[in-house]
This record gives sequence, structure tokens and C-alpha cells, in this order.
Amino acid sequence: MTTASGRPELEPSRLLPRDILAVGSVGLRTRKLRAALSAVGIAIGIASMVAVLGISSSSQAALLDQIDALGTNLLTVEPGQSFIGGGTSTLPGASTARVRTIDGVQGSAALYAAPDASVRRSEFVDASQTSGITVYGSDLSLPGALSATLQSGTFLTDATAQFPTVVLGSIAARRLGITDLDARPQVWIGDRYYAVSGVLAPVTLDSSLDRAALIGLEEVKAHWDADTTPAKIYLRTDEEQFDRVRAIVGAATNPEHPEEVSVSRPSDVLQAKAAAEGAFTSLLLGLGAVALLVGGVGIANVMVISVIERRSEIGLRRALGATRRHITSQFLTESLLLSAMGGVAGALLGAVVTVAYSVAQGLQTVVPLEAVVGGILAALIIGAVAGLYPSMRAAKLSPTEALRTV
Repeated sequence: MTTASGRPELEPSRLLPRDILAVGSVGLRTRKLRAALSAVGIAIGIASMVAVLGISSSSQAALLDQIDALGTNLLTVEPGQSFIGGGTSTLPGASTARVRTIDGVQGSAALYAAPDASVRRSEFVDASQTSGITVYGSDLSLPGALSATLQSGTFLTDATAQFPTVVLGSIAARRLGITDLDARPQVWIGDRYYAVSGVLAPVTLDSSLDRAALIGLEEVKAHWDADTTPAKIYLRTDEEQFDRVRAIVGAATNPEHPEEVSVSRPSDVLQAKAAAEGAFTSLLLGLGAVALLVGGVGIANVMVISVIERRSEIGLRRALGATRRHITSQFLTESLLLSAMGGVAGALLGAVVTVAYSVAQGLQTVVPLEAVVGGILAALIIGAVAGLYPSMRAAKLSPTEALRTV
């Protein structure tokens, strides 16, 4: 094809994708150490973000599974604030019997306080060293109501509850040095020894029981002259009637002063914990983003230096017919390849860290696909932004200027 003047028309200069990839990778292949060190910054940022999301997702999945296993139909009824004279109110003695008559209540259990009772390893320990352990009289149905399990031994029974027998929470047992029930350990409560029949595993739905000593209700009545006023009542309800039971349980427990009854759902605390972990995750993601930004600045710095060092190459290519678009594509591709290397390596490293943490903690491993894909895409975006100015600067160099400054 010729022009109007009879001269042959030149075809537009073209650079195929595989050629762009080839020339764009020249700088990486010839300066491997520099490329590797530059990619490390991006890799650290992406790895931290993927690991944070993965660890958080694994922890939250375990917590939500735990909530589902324990159930969300448990209510805790406690004395609230008294509006007459201030201070804490008390639940009526008939509260336990009343709540069992509410339609929709599947089962209940109560704890009764033992006033001024302290727990010590032996009678020779100073009375002021109580180890922060609270003594309660307990209904025998408590483990079922709270979905609690025994770490060792057995819970109170109809037979053992009539005698000086105690079940310790996990923290209480540790503070008292109770590690082996085969040795038939005893602890000093009040003015007598109690045989330890069991140790509870950590109680998720009421962690205060981890620092408690549970004895039979008759023991509380006989040795502490205590009334039968419950300190806490736990209710299991039908799922469909949960909201209705929650609305009326205060009036059913204390008809005269329903406003002085505190009703809560323990699973709400676990849900709040999951939300709190999500907020903490956002903070860590912010730190990961800062690391990613630092990595992007490092790539931009390397690309600027690369343009300065490769002026002769740019001038020669321009002299041989490379357009500004070709030069821009070359250096922008180099920046994208550099960030892609860091992004892929970081995503893999973050996944490995998540798996290692989950296995070590005994959690279900969850590596969100969106975190991996999003991390790699973020790395590419950072690489494109970081390489845009150096590539445009390289493209603006004229062949004569580039060759003259060699």
C-alpha cells in the first residue's frame, strides 16, 4: 500500500502480548536479587492481610460452631439493682419453682450462695487466702442446663450431695493444686474437709463457674444457715418461644418487683466476642495495608532506579522504532510482574500461616478465597500505581537524549 505521494505506507508499529511480557521481564531476569528484595515488601503486606483474615475466620468459625453446639436458648436470671434503698436485690425463694411452670421452659437449674464460705487447700492455710473461689449450693441438673462437661471425676449426685462433697471449677482446681482425683484430694470449706468428686471443664456459657466450688444444697443449708434464695437461675427454653419466655420471666420470677430481675442470654456474650474479634481484625488489616503501601513505595523506587540505569537501552529501542507506548508497556509490565510475584508469594505464605495456627490451636482451618484473590489483586493495583510514573518517565525520553546521557 502506498500514500498519495507514491511512497510506501508503513504499518503501525505493534508489540504482541508475548513480546511485551518478554521485554518486561528483562529487568527481573537480569537483576534477580533486586527483584526478589522488592517483591518481599509486597509479599509481607499480602501475607499479613491473608493471615489476619484467615486466622480471624478460623477463630470465628470455631466460636460460631461452639455457639450452635451450646445453643442460643439459654437464659440466666439474676438479682438486679434494687430501686428501694439501692444495692442489689434478691430473688424470692419460690423463684426456681415458678420459672419451671412457665410454658416453653424445657428445664432449669439454680445456684445458691453460701455466705462467707471460703475454700482453702487445708485448715492450716491462712483464712485470708481464699484464692478468689466462690462457694455455691448447686442443683444436680446444672451440667445439663449449661451444656457443661466434667474434666475429670463425676458431678454431684443424689447420694453425694448429702455429704461433704465438692465439685471444683477448672480455675479453682488449678489454684488449689488439685490435679489428680485418684489421690482422693480434699479441700477445707468453712470448718470441715470436703472430698473433691469432680472438676468441671471450662464452662463457656458462664465462665464465673470456673472459679467456683459447688456443693449440695442441703450442705449449704446445714452449715451456713443460708436461706433458699437462688443466686442464679438457668433456663432452657423452646427455640420458638424464646422471645416470649424472655419477656415474661422477670414478672414470673418476682411478681412484686419484676424490674429488679436481670435476665440475659449468655450466647449474646459470645456473639459480642465474635464481633469484637472482627473489629480487632480490621485494625490488623490496617497494619497489613500499611506494610503493603511500604512495599508499593519500594517497587516505585526500584522502577525509578531501573529507568535511570537503563537509559541506553531505552534510547536504543526508541532509535530502532519503539514508540512511547511500547516503552510505557515495557516498564509497566515489569512493575506488574514484580508485584504479582510478591502477591502470589504473600498469599501462599498467609495461607500457610493460617493453616499452621489453626492446627496448633485445634481450630477448623478457614482460608477465605476472597482474601487470597483480593490480596493478589491488591498487589497488582499497587504495582500498577507504583510503576505508572517510572514507565511514563521512561517513555518521555527521546532517543537522542537517552543515548547522549549514557
